[in-house]
Amino acid sequence: MKNLIYAINGPVIKVRDTDSFSMLEKVYVGPNKLMGEVISISKKETIIQVYESTSGLKRGDEVIGTKTLVSLALGPGILSNIFDGIQRPLKTISEQEGIFISPGSQVASLDENKLWAIEMLVQVGDIVSPGHIIALTPETGAIVHKIMVPPRLSGTIVEAKENGKYTIKESLIKIQDAEGGIHSVGIVQEWPIKIARPSKKHLPLDIPLITGQRIIDTLFPLAKGGAAVIPGGFGAGKTMMQHQLAKWCDADIIVYVGCGERGNEMTQVLEEFQSLIDPHTHKSLMERTVLIANTSNMPVAAREASIYTGITIAEYYRDMGYNVAMMADSTSRWAEALREISGRLEEMPAEEGFPAYLPSRIAQFYERAGMVINLNNTKGSVSIIGAVSPQGADFSEPVTQNTKRFVRCFWALDKNLAYQRHYPAVNWHLSYSEYLSDLAPWYNKNVGINFLKNRTRIRTLLAREDNLMEIVRLIGNDVLPDDQKLILEIGRVIRQGFLQQSAFHSEDTYVSLKKQHAMAETILFLYDEANKLILRDKSFASIVQTGVFDEVIKMKYQIKNDDLRGFERLKEQITAKIIEIG
Repeated sequence: MKNLIYAINGPVIKVRDTDSFSMLEKVYVGPNKLMGEVISISKKETIIQVYESTSGLKRGDEVIGTKTLVSLALGPGILSNIFDGIQRPLKTISEQEGIFISPGSQVASLDENKLWAIEMLVQVGDIVSPGHIIALTPETGAIVHKIMVPPRLSGTIVEAKENGKYTIKESLIKIQDAEGGIHSVGIVQEWPIKIARPSKKHLPLDIPLITGQRIIDTLFPLAKGGAAVIPGGFGAGKTMMQHQLAKWCDADIIVYVGCGERGNEMTQVLEEFQSLIDPHTHKSLMERTVLIANTSNMPVAAREASIYTGITIAEYYRDMGYNVAMMADSTSRWAEALREISGRLEEMPAEEGFPAYLPSRIAQFYERAGMVINLNNTKGSVSIIGAVSPQGADFSEPVTQNTKRFVRCFWALDKNLAYQRHYPAVNWHLSYSEYLSDLAPWYNKNVGINFLKNRTRIRTLLAREDNLMEIVRLIGNDVLPDDQKLILEIGRVIRQGFLQQSAFHSEDTYVSLKKQHAMAETILFLYDEANKLILRDKSFASIVQTGVFDEVIKMKYQIKNDDLRGFERLKEQITAKIIEIG
């Protein structure tokens, strides 16, 4: 008996009087075989969300089950590629079908005709277990793809290919399990997008994800395997910040998900990423990047799927032993997709119309971050950096507030700072990182024992400056004593010379941790020396006249990353000018 559509409501369709479907099963809908997923089953009806436009569907069209979950094809060819939310390759589709995706497009996710140079690591008679790396192939010039035994499969190899060139459709080995069953293992494996890939053990998050951005690495660091959120209103610089992090962070693989963003903004991402030279490999950044583009005019259900597609790909490369950074821009659009589908399902709305299960969905997503021991005993990580676009830059709205509950790093963007051309526009009063205590041993060992002490002093000076600015706005700074004028001036040095960073300056776009440490120490050295003069009744004006504060601000451009001796010379100049006054 055929399963026929009873009702259609946007991306949501209903089938009555059937028990042939299971939860989360992938189905094909209508004559064009549109991809869908079962999201609700009751005695009365089965509800399916369709990941493509339902235009043209009508009552009575057939729904065909597959008895499988919505899954991805995981194998070589993912990197350097651009997919939509359900892993359809956009470049291949544009070449074969034109610039518009035809309904029910069945283009294979990965190139089935390309020959991959396979180096076998196993032979007949070897015993393999889940995650065992059986072969290698150079996926790009920057990344070696490690072909693994799928999770939950183990046994003895009874057949194995020789080194050579093979397409992804071919089997590399055959495994006989403990019950005598024979299983073929090829280059590609399938994995459901809504089930986290398994690992042996979760590790403590005690190594920082180094980004080269001073306000992040020094003030609000993110651990490898951690989760961070970038909330900010329109124009605050969320996408720009994620671009900079993708280019410079010390992750091996970048997964960038454009979830419900404007088409022109996604086009800019595609063009920029393809033209960027990777500073780590000096090759194209796309050689270690995969882009998932789901623009705001694409079907709303696929917007939800795009987030899961991105995290599943990230986990797959983590299983090879790579450190992966996933950028999700923006999770607010994903939450809006949940709200729209929930409304069409006539579910009871919670705050601002979002479904009551919004917090659990956000938690399930961010919980897939982590540093782990993989099934094959390699160590890998997935770090998640999600952007949130609260309407009117209102951080009290549900998506921002619920995300804060499940991440330990909060980089709040300030539109006023962005309008002042202060980049990155991270508000140092609203932002925080809860990874500092975990990362302290690493910083003490690899950067310097005073690194975190200097960070604390800088944050204290910024807080004192903010308090004094309240007085200045009321009565001006002429009435302030010299020691408080010094705090205002050193606050300016910290803001302009340390927190503000130019993405377009060759020396300032990326700053090593050693240089960040030296810059912070130099600023605090200037403050301490100037404060000593004021305590000896020297006027603040006489210190300003030396121009020493502006010299310290310029150090970020004038002292190169590999010239740490330059900071010793700068301190000597500060000391010389202090002696002239004193």
